[in-house]
Amino acid sequence: MSEFLQRVAAEIQQRRLLPLGAKILVAVSGGADSMVLLHMVHSLAKQNRWKVCVAHFNHQLRGRASDADEKLVGRMAGQLALPFYVEWADVNTFAAQSKISVEMGARKLRHDFLARIALRNKISAVVLAHHADDQVELFFLRLLRGAGGDGLAGMKWRSSSPVNKRIPLVRPLLGFTKMELLEYARENKIRFRADASNDCSDFLRNRIRHHLLPLLRQDYQPGLSKTVLRTMEIVGAEAEFVSEAARAWERQPPAGRWLALPGIGFEQLPVAVQRRVLQRQLTELGAFTDFELVEQLRMARGKYVSISPRLTIARDAAGKLHLTPTTGDPEAKFKTDELKLELSGRAGRMDFAGLNIRWAVDKSVGAWKSNPARLRPKKAPSRRKEIFDADKIGGEIVLRHWRAGDRFQPIGLESAAKLQDLFVNAKIPAVRRRELVLAATETGDIFWVEGLRIGENFKLTGRTSARLVWHWAKKQL
Repeated sequence: MSEFLQRVAAEIQQRRLLPLGAKILVAVSGGADSMVLLHMVHSLAKQNRWKVCVAHFNHQLRGRASDADEKLVGRMAGQLALPFYVEWADVNTFAAQSKISVEMGARKLRHDFLARIALRNKISAVVLAHHADDQVELFFLRLLRGAGGDGLAGMKWRSSSPVNKRIPLVRPLLGFTKMELLEYARENKIRFRADASNDCSDFLRNRIRHHLLPLLRQDYQPGLSKTVLRTMEIVGAEAEFVSEAARAWERQPPAGRWLALPGIGFEQLPVAVQRRVLQRQLTELGAFTDFELVEQLRMARGKYVSISPRLTIARDAAGKLHLTPTTGDPEAKFKTDELKLELSGRAGRMDFAGLNIRWAVDKSVGAWKSNPARLRPKKAPSRRKEIFDADKIGGEIVLRHWRAGDRFQPIGLESAAKLQDLFVNAKIPAVRRRELVLAATETGDIFWVEGLRIGENFKLTGRTSARLVWHWAKKQL
């Protein structure tokens, strides 16, 4: 047994990820990570008396390449004499009908499939191939989106399926890097297939992987992965403590006595515990736990906040949330302010509705990829960026807010949808929707909405000759 395989076996044993004699379903895509995982699990199966099965979900997103992935996994399962389960689905159609991103649609369908197979075959655990590099990418992805402690803690070695809490998901490779997995694949002559979509800069995760992380490792912290993983461990432990403190306070004495919290009123609790108490209640009510919503409820006792067109919610002095049906919110009016902007020259900036926006037009084909620092703002760590086809947008844009009847086609959707429906699907609280800024062309076509994906009709293509680089950030007060 190789030294690397021994380390994986030790993690599985020490963390009690997979019991002896377990029936295991290995999720295999055909890529390097999951093909290495399958080889490892099979190599360790005999000594642990595991019964191993293989599952592959064909997303049908890459045509013949997707079918080739399926054939490779099926062939490997056959060579190892393992039961093989496969399912197909048109992810693009499902995502469009569900009004969600392709990535979200693929994830939902894949987990639905794995849960069905696990239940049908009395599987003890579904094993996934996430590794340390995935954790680091996820940390920055969630950091840029403003996640809290639970989110920044990343994936757990063992967690529950998002489809069925009774089905455990196990990630035995979380402590190992992509480089280590590729070296194992090379040494053991493991065949795998590369997914070309992993190199596409349309996806934020890929931009983090190929641009942000190499920059940070080269210019700031060579040991970035180790540092980030340690931070995730610390943040996760502290977030777990806050959650337990919130549960203990809710139970009150004697259960909360170990934290010296019994008898303390909600408004005397530490801020982190207050937030977690409200988050837990919002989750139980099926409401989206947006930071702004939590803060509104925490800071203003008795003030009702709209969370949907027909529901408002308020907090009482004891920290209890109360839902109230409403026939309408008289204060929820559409904002009418707007700003017209001429895209004259090569770059510019403006302030609108609490956002600081900077833009630049780049007409040198490929330059933004070879020299991304050229268009990077100098001092705006919280600034976000999107890139559009400048010729499709034209020379004038309009910055404004959401209006009744607005329609928008985010990248990945086959047709435009009501902005109202997209907000609901993205779980953006009603009170926030009218605050968001959007950008439209001179003809009224919306190409950008703050917090959503870019417009499908304005994405970069092989024919793009000029790019509009769009940075935005909240103004500092």
